[in-house]
Amino acid sequence: MIEIVPAEPASIASPCVNICALDDATGWCRGCGRTIGEISNWSAKPSAERRAIRAALPARMAMLADGAYRSSAAGK
Repeated sequence: MIEIVPAEPASIASPCVNICALDDATGWCRGCGRTIGEISNWSAKPSAERRAIRAALPARMAMLADGAYRSSAAGK
């Protein structure tokens, strides 16, 4: 018997876009914005944790896009 499993809601589905390269300065994936730890065990994380990570991704991606993290890292 084949069991049909419903798709995960977008709020907890993997944000992977198949552009997998980690940024050296931040440790974030340049494609989705997650860290290697967030990527490697995504499906094992509780739904609430996945939602929290997804909520942080737009800001991370914006920082990667405009290089804002470079100026804050340089000031340390």
